[in-house]
Amino acid sequence: MEIKNRHKYLLQYHIIFVCKYRKKLLMSKQISDDIKQFSYEICQKHKVIIRYMETDKDHIHYMIATEPTMSISKIVNLMKSYTTYHIWKRYSDYLRKHFWKEHTFWTDGYFVCSAGNVSEEMLRKYIENQG
Repeated sequence: MEIKNRHKYLLQYHIIFVCKYRKKLLMSKQISDDIKQFSYEICQKHKVIIRYMETDKDHIHYMIATEPTMSISKIVNLMKSYTTYHIWKRYSDYLRKHFWKEHTFWTDGYFVCSAGNVSEEMLRKYIENQG
């Protein structure tokens, strides 16, 4: 939990990005490792903490923590654009075989859900017992 002045918060999110066309590009250990490194770089610049991160053949899972001043859509946009730009810089010849002219890597969409440190049931009971 972060504490700044009088504010206390714990904002954690589970995020999933999927490779465009479900291409199994993350099977390559090099690409997978580089995507992870680029993710750390962009998150560090914007005070987003990556708690966990793991790739599968065609998608990546993140568990992140962030401040309330940063919207999740902004974080997603930063992460996707930064990783795409740098992965293309490093593997343009290889990626051109998969995507031809478009400089893309991820699908347009993403999955996100908030992940606090209590279950939904515990939170419901807490709220119901207020007052």
